[in-house]
Amino acid sequence: MIQSATINDDSHSLTKDILKSVCRPRSGEDRKPALFLDRDGTLMKEVDHCHDPKEVEAIEGAVRGLEKSRRQGWYNIIITNQSGIGRGYFTEKEFQAVQEELKHQLGDLIDATYMSPDLPNTYSLRRKPAPGMFLEAAQDLGINLSASFMIGDRTSDIEAGRAAGCRTILVLTGYGQENRNCGADFIVKDVTEAIDVALNFNPDISH
Repeated sequence: MIQSATINDDSHSLTKDILKSVCRPRSGEDRKPALFLDRDGTLMKEVDHCHDPKEVEAIEGAVRGLEKSRRQGWYNIIITNQSGIGRGYFTEKEFQAVQEELKHQLGDLIDATYMSPDLPNTYSLRRKPAPGMFLEAAQDLGINLSASFMIGDRTSDIEAGRAAGCRTILVLTGYGQENRNCGADFIVKDVTEAIDVALNFNPDISH
């Protein structure tokens, strides 16, 4: 599943409707937690505006972590900004080719991908740091956002996760070193360590 969209006049009301839906009380049994994962610099090594599958290299250990989360009943969901499409640097077809290679390297452990091609500094309810893609995923899959984690290497990842009501983890791969002051709940070496933190988190114990 890959979802992408651009902004239109109905976006604001649509996101309000989604927010009402995912915030409506539901029994704990019918909602699953998710690992929301940034793609470039988090799940795969950073390549500026990557559009060539040959340049895809999954972060070492990511498969092991995603296998753990799958076994424990979590969704593994990619949430990615891809302004290279909006800038005309590459096409959505090229994005899809990169995505398929990454999914192959990750052992097909990704349950869904949500992508925003919107440009920076434009009014977008989907592009991180806005929470639109998280809210769409929660509606589509029945996700418990308050029990979920956002893992990423940029301030925008952390801000988006926080806006969606998730806990947040900054990884020091990609652009993580430059974003240490982003206010993440946790800062860790890489996505493997981040997944371990998320899966072992006990909300009753202060961190």
